[in-house]
Amino acid sequence: MSKTVQRKYLIINADDFGMCHSANLAVFDLFESGCLKSSTIMTPCPGAEEAVAFAAAHPEYAIGVHLTHTNEWRERWPWGSLTGGKSLETPEGRMWPESEDFEAHCDEDEALAESLAQIEFCENRGMKPSHVDSHMGAVYGLNGRYLMLPKTIKLCGRKGYPFRMFSKPLRSQCPPEAPMGLFLAMCRICAALSRIYKVPMPDFLIFPEQIETGETYEEFKRNFIEYLIRIPYGISETYIHPALDTEELRGITGSWRRRSWEYRVMKDPETHAAFKTHGIHLISYRDLVKLRSAGV
Repeated sequence: MSKTVQRKYLIINADDFGMCHSANLAVFDLFESGCLKSSTIMTPCPGAEEAVAFAAAHPEYAIGVHLTHTNEWRERWPWGSLTGGKSLETPEGRMWPESEDFEAHCDEDEALAESLAQIEFCENRGMKPSHVDSHMGAVYGLNGRYLMLPKTIKLCGRKGYPFRMFSKPLRSQCPPEAPMGLFLAMCRICAALSRIYKVPMPDFLIFPEQIETGETYEEFKRNFIEYLIRIPYGISETYIHPALDTEELRGITGSWRRRSWEYRVMKDPETHAAFKTHGIHLISYRDLVKLRSAGV
């Protein structure tokens, strides 16, 4: 039986570590300056070796695996799978661009083998992942591959890693395209799978897509802070995609401004001061494991 939590814990995870050098430089700096506590690496991407080397050299940081089964920038920044599974790639040898494309074409055994290969890519290079999550939610099975999620959580349990999923319902976080009933059912299913396979998870997943970017950095920072100080009591997670504003980043993605502002907002003392004022305790996935072990 978990204890009643009277604190607001928040994991802010830097997704897309390893995607490119500009993302790597931002994550390096955020960890080394004490402004970031968790991140996950996209192992099929061009910057993965650099990111994994950093993680292996810094086991004190909570860095995990961002399971990657899609490639939304396949024309400007292409990558393929680690395993070469035929169902996981387009005819050009790139991963499918969207989660629904991946689910429409993938063989589940090939997809699970790819997940395992990505985890072991890190392990075999001296890195001990702190947790696992999914790029674009591709393994959540939201487009009909309903067995993908339990198989992935079972894999995490076998490997001994926490997984990003929500185990408690928060109606305000139901994606607009998802029926509320399905969202609530997923919460119950994830809570049960977490217990069955002994995979620690946050209570709530706070989707940052609801945070308006705005026209200026100051407006974005205000929106970012105001949104996150409203999290409930318990353990919540949200995610960012920090990167330096470089020609490389601008050539890859149209979201370069938002990504550069997410880097800046995590470096900004006002952000951390606001969290402290409102009783938001920033934690890592390693902290989450300790809290769950203590019954929180």
